[in-house]
Amino acid sequence: MAERQGVVTGGTWCCDHNKMVDHWPAEDGIAEIASEERAGGGSACNMAIDLKRLDPDFFVETIGVVGDDEDGRLLLAEAKAHGVKHDQLRIATDVRTNYTDCYSSQATGRRTHIFFSGTNKALTPDTFDFVPTSARLLHLGLPGVHAVMDAPWADEPNGWVAVLKKARQAGLQTNMELASVAAETIARLTRPCLPYLDLLVINDVEIGAIAGRAVSTEEGTDVAACRDAALAVLADGSMDVLMVHFPGAAIAVTRSGDVLTKPSVRVPEAEIVGANGAGDAFAAGAVYALQKGWTVEDAVGLAHASAAASLRGVSTTGAVVHWKECLALADAWGWRDATA
Repeated sequence: MAERQGVVTGGTWCCDHNKMVDHWPAEDGIAEIASEERAGGGSACNMAIDLKRLDPDFFVETIGVVGDDEDGRLLLAEAKAHGVKHDQLRIATDVRTNYTDCYSSQATGRRTHIFFSGTNKALTPDTFDFVPTSARLLHLGLPGVHAVMDAPWADEPNGWVAVLKKARQAGLQTNMELASVAAETIARLTRPCLPYLDLLVINDVEIGAIAGRAVSTEEGTDVAACRDAALAVLADGSMDVLMVHFPGAAIAVTRSGDVLTKPSVRVPEAEIVGANGAGDAFAAGAVYALQKGWTVEDAVGLAHASAAASLRGVSTTGAVVHWKECLALADAWGWRDATA
């Protein structure tokens, strides 16, 4: 086989039913829908499409399951339209495509997700065949919302470990994306995966959950606590690079001992439409840059820039642009002040 290159994304392909509402109501309340659209979502979908939007010539393929229905056909069409190799995006005829009702509040910019598991239940370690792939890195997600993958598999603590081990045995590097589930669930499912990861790009809530530490205060993210949690998790795993992002900045720690904190982009309020997919865009920027051989500092910079660009849209991937345009936007808007 020729030298490996690019990324294979594996796991969640879901259809996002995106709705922009004037505000998020309390129970028994009411809110008005200002706009709506359907688009691809989920970790495997978002990473694949974000990478192709950052660089249409970058090699991306994917592994997952969709249903034989309108939402599934939309996802297949998006993969094809963006040039994502999707031979292993399997169609299940007996279950509905996983979908998420995604509500973005005009009042706060915050997002709320309510999902239907559907084809998530059809994803198993047997879905993944790495023999045909020529990709260099596997991007895998999402623990906590896939019943079979979340359960023990053969002699492994869960299906995620089984897939990561299979990928490494096939010669791939590995990265993982997490879901916004309960902290104890994140820790239980992710900690056994740490010895089989080469890269981990997550947010402050997730690093706190894995490390079992509080990293937030009423004022926001405690940067020092977040940095300590990242170093503790790095020590428990095999990652060469671990990045943690939060609204004000990102922290990167490396196996070689580097510790970097880089402020985020100062996005004008008028440019912000919604935060749905910003974390995925951050991860895509980081993965792309590292796969291209950029320095960790430059990778964090592109990650911030692609996340900033994504804030301009309701869907998870629609506002991400070529990496050069992302960096130009970031430079035009400027960067936040250094964080302690």
